[in-house]
Amino acid sequence: VTATDSQSAVIGVTVAILNLETDETLRYQIVGEDEASVKENRISITSPLARSLIGKEEGDVVVVRTPGGDAEYEIVSVLHI
Repeated sequence: VTATDSQSAVIGVTVAILNLETDETLRYQIVGEDEASVKENRISITSPLARSLIGKEEGDVVVVRTPGGDAEYEIVSVLHI
């Protein structure tokens, strides 16, 4: 099984997520720590958001603990681009 066969979030994929509280859709690529850039929507594999997304699939809902409280996101799509 190659990474492109998988529909779950893994390092290197781009994940579109919907913030269930604000209805805002965000898109992030999950990358290694040295490649992370918030300006370029690339988040580190070690970030709380990326850690909560790894292994999840489209339609899954994840809860991310943030300094401002828990945030719920639904995974809209997992893209291999």
